[in-house]
Amino acid sequence: MTHTDIDTLVSSWISAPATGPVNPRVQQVMLRLVGDLCKAIEDLDIQPSEFWKGLEYLSEAGARNELGLLAPGLGLERFLDIRADEAEARAGLTGGTPRTIEGPLYVAGAPESKGYARLDDGTESDRAEVLFMQGTVRDQDGNPLPGAKVEVWHCNLLGNYSFFDKTQSHFNLRRTIIADGEGRYQLRSILPVGYSCPPDGTTQRLLDQLGRHGNRPAHIHFFISAAGQRKLTTQINIDGDQYLWDDFAFASREGLVPPVRRVSEPAAIAAKGLQAPYAEIDFDFQLYADTPVAPATVVQRVRAAA
Repeated sequence: MTHTDIDTLVSSWISAPATGPVNPRVQQVMLRLVGDLCKAIEDLDIQPSEFWKGLEYLSEAGARNELGLLAPGLGLERFLDIRADEAEARAGLTGGTPRTIEGPLYVAGAPESKGYARLDDGTESDRAEVLFMQGTVRDQDGNPLPGAKVEVWHCNLLGNYSFFDKTQSHFNLRRTIIADGEGRYQLRSILPVGYSCPPDGTTQRLLDQLGRHGNRPAHIHFFISAAGQRKLTTQINIDGDQYLWDDFAFASREGLVPPVRRVSEPAAIAAKGLQAPYAEIDFDFQLYADTPVAPATVVQRVRAAA
């Protein structure tokens, strides 16, 4: 069957005489997706058993809540970021902090504080490296943004995230920091490690078939927002991680790998109330002003809330 034949056939299915209101956008998208899928079946000679195994796989991935992990693993979430970058460049927005993927592990409602927050609950203090991170949230002209909201989350030393990992305390390693009057934020936490896809999960099973690993470098997630500014979804990666530029989710980007300083001076350690050396990261966030000529940066998707 030719592609033209397939287009005609799919159009007869999707655009059949309506018996109720039609959503033109849904119709447009379904025409394309079903048509492209039928063409793939034809071109690749996909057999019925292969087709149904594919549907079974997607059903299992959904039941395991892994579709949000599969999307970055196949590069789809990174592709959305590439398109967003291109749209902003066309609108003349360049030079701000790079965006990168959100991932599936954000939880709304983290405790809020002004200027400073400690993220960890102390349960891993005996084996973790303490991290202090600080910086300023600025607009596209470099001016501080007082009251900017810095939402931050990362995993523990086992690569697990609170809420999804029921062994952790409520909102461990998750906080919302409201920048002070000079746009500054500071946090204390533990230096995170990378994580990998569940070894028995659907995402890793597919990656195995593709000859790929399912590891991510150590990283810290952020939502940054302020009145009159475009919301930024990003994350920093921890320099030196073995998977820094080999991220299964394709989220590593230049500009998001700040230096990690190891502080060992006794006076500095004492000033922080610590007994051992610690790590420190400086990182400023730069936002773009709201504009009607670029797509919205607030993404509507189902997220966990607690």
